[in-house]
Amino acid sequence: MNALLLDVGGVIFRSGSEMLGVLGVREPAARAVTARRGPLGPEPDPDWAAMLREEITEREYWARRCAEIGGALGRDWSMHEFMHALYDLSGEELIRPGAAALIADARADGVPVGVLTNDLKAFHGAAMASHSVFEQVDVLVDASVTGILKPDPRAYALAIAKLGVPPQDIVFVDDMPWNAAGASRAGLRAIQLDLLDPDLAFLTARAALGLKMAA
Repeated sequence: MNALLLDVGGVIFRSGSEMLGVLGVREPAARAVTARRGPLGPEPDPDWAAMLREEITEREYWARRCAEIGGALGRDWSMHEFMHALYDLSGEELIRPGAAALIADARADGVPVGVLTNDLKAFHGAAMASHSVFEQVDVLVDASVTGILKPDPRAYALAIAKLGVPPQDIVFVDDMPWNAAGASRAGLRAIQLDLLDPDLAFLTARAALGLKMAA
């Protein structure tokens, strides 16, 4: 394998489900909502289950969480405001250490690194899109800009073309099953990150790329 391609939310950034747990600790009024946070919450999350059945989209899922938590906190906020509150929790590291180490080691070995995300600017705005982590990647394809969302095959084609590497030589990591499946159909070596054990995906990617195993 000759290139690495990563999703952002849940892969490079800690997942929204994790950050909801932090928000619930800091905002008691939102705890009834944040108890439902996909596979990481103590309460069942019917909306997450509906998303996994592809009855609602990922954007629709987060729109529901935005509205519910905004209501609980007395805030009539936009998605940008909600995500800013979620990801701007003082003292909380946003970047997964395993992802940061994987990117650094891939670059050190001369492996091109790309990002293929659906919602970077749509969810987080321009400020997060300029995060220093993106200075470490060679290619950034954001469907918020292109208008072509994964798992549309054209989304993968854009990233493949920018990386300049045959699809079969690209390792792709995403936390959503349909995006991983779409990458497989596009010919990439797809790895689905499990939110319950994210580091396993990074170890699998290292092995596929022939990188040294992280300590």
